[in-house]
Amino acid sequence: MKKVILITGISSGFGKETARLLSQQGHIVYGTVRKDTKPLEHVNYLRMDLTDIKSIREAVLTIVEKEGRIDALINNAGITTFKSILETKIPDFDNIINTNLRGTFLCIKAVLPNMTKFKKGHIINILSVASKTVFEDSAAYSASKAGAFALTNVLRKEVRKFNVKVSSILPGAVETPMWDSKTRQKYHNRMLSPSDIAQIALNIFSQPKKVLIEDVFVRPIKGDL
Repeated sequence: MKKVILITGISSGFGKETARLLSQQGHIVYGTVRKDTKPLEHVNYLRMDLTDIKSIREAVLTIVEKEGRIDALINNAGITTFKSILETKIPDFDNIINTNLRGTFLCIKAVLPNMTKFKKGHIINILSVASKTVFEDSAAYSASKAGAFALTNVLRKEVRKFNVKVSSILPGAVETPMWDSKTRQKYHNRMLSPSDIAQIALNIFSQPKKVLIEDVFVRPIKGDL
């Protein structure tokens, strides 16, 4: 059966590959972008800013008006900066928290009434092993993802009674534009690929109705960088 799926941040990386894979499975996929990008076949594009509640509500309303429901939300969009706490500027910290943590919260708030109304749905949050592991020069990012991990765990407990599933994927290093070209070139053979994470998201989403995969930690076979 076709599912209506909303994925945030499909310009590149995990989001792009997940949108591609789920659309190839025959699902109705809506993906959000902040600016124009080369479109994927059979994917519906929506302009959305994770820091703007009005933008989020309009995107969700567009889907609900057209499809009548949202079966799954994949919170993927995120940003970071690789700086020490001493070097991290307050606007950068605020932007990372507002995008990665508050933006995840706002998207959940926007889709949840539709899911609880129909007593079904699946929210998958793409987080990071940084939620649970210490990496220098990643304090703002780690704080945002650790907060989102806690949010995910509380949400899961609260919405079980509505038959809404909540899962998280916590990847290690994945070769995406989030990393600079020098790091990607140096560690290319050790990094996971976006398609690896997309396949895991599909596997989580495709489980039987009574099965919930909660938290999946995924690292390169040789460990963290």
